[in-house]
Amino acid sequence: MKNLYKFMLLPAMVLPLIFTSCDEDRDDNPTTDFSHVGEQFVLNTPANAENNTYDLASAQSLQLTCSQPNYGTGVPYFVRYYVQASIDPAFEKDTTVAHTELTTAYTSAKMDVNASELNDAVVKLFKAANPDEANVPVMPVYLRLRANIAGSTADVETRSNTYSNVIKLPSVQATYVAPDATYPAQLYVNGASIQNGSSWKPVAPVYGLPGNYFTMVYVPDGGKIIWGTENGDKRGFNRLRSVTVKNADTQVTDAGDDDHSLTFSKGGWYTLFFTSEISEDKKNIFFDLTVYQAHAYIIGNAAGDWIDANPALEMTAPATADGQWVSPAFTVAGELRAYVKVGDLDWWRTEFTIYKGALFWRDRDLPEGWHYNADGKGIDPSYGVQCAVGQKLYVNFDANTGEVK
Repeated sequence: MKNLYKFMLLPAMVLPLIFTSCDEDRDDNPTTDFSHVGEQFVLNTPANAENNTYDLASAQSLQLTCSQPNYGTGVPYFVRYYVQASIDPAFEKDTTVAHTELTTAYTSAKMDVNASELNDAVVKLFKAANPDEANVPVMPVYLRLRANIAGSTADVETRSNTYSNVIKLPSVQATYVAPDATYPAQLYVNGASIQNGSSWKPVAPVYGLPGNYFTMVYVPDGGKIIWGTENGDKRGFNRLRSVTVKNADTQVTDAGDDDHSLTFSKGGWYTLFFTSEISEDKKNIFFDLTVYQAHAYIIGNAAGDWIDANPALEMTAPATADGQWVSPAFTVAGELRAYVKVGDLDWWRTEFTIYKGALFWRDRDLPEGWHYNADGKGIDPSYGVQCAVGQKLYVNFDANTGEVK
């Protein structure tokens, strides 16, 4: 692999290759002929393949040319070509060995293959074969084409499948390229006092504010929790850009254990509010945590008031993790509207209803409430919970279950 010249497949530097196509045919009675699909059509080896290294991560495209498959004469068939790649030398003689087919289809026998797509395919093939290797070396890559007649019936497309010969690119550099970071759909928390330590509790997204998440947890004095972006993804204090406590009588510090657990000096119910920011290069996400004393409220017609954080409508917190939060009695018959109060956020961003016994956090516009469902434009009306005068809302925020009775 020494003294290889690095060939960057940028458009201005890709040299033209020989293009081979079938001759025109003027047969007055054209017919589709599947008798030749078992014969290989010709995929040409690029003229510069032998003496250059293809750097796929830095390139835009790799130009390939081929002859057209033989489907009979006199018909201008619309043919699609798919690139198949392997890093196993055996692919030249045994095309059942590990390989992958790129997603993009090409409709010309002269095609500019997406270099990024080929790069990712080669990386995945290498990682699958060499899980303990950190870097992908310069190595040969083997390519062939699959072709079929497009725009026809499924039967014709299947019967017209035909394959080219396999070509070898002796020197190819594929590089792992981290995808752009995106906000997780939700976060998770875990701890001995959360769902008895048996599972990871989902942290719901704030409605209408991507990258913001919230949940309510109970921790005892000195209690520890960890968090993650996936179920079982152990992250601690050290994976947060900042930790802030507001309106809560506790300190939150790094436990100094292997997980860098977040330790709460004083026990009680707390609201965890995670905010996040994608880095300028779009490769990382920075998370911040604000801890509030937990508060939950009812609101709306059934509660008799639409004022946010009305003390008269606050739910009473239990003294234990498995206890129930209890609302004041509803004063008017109507639909349940309830929420967790998170800092200065509007109440409707952290609203919930009860669906099949479980808390369902608001994730859509509710122009007329949870019950609204006109011509399929609203939510399923069964998400709406009707409250009678004198009933109360009971919620287990540890298990995320509730009922009105």
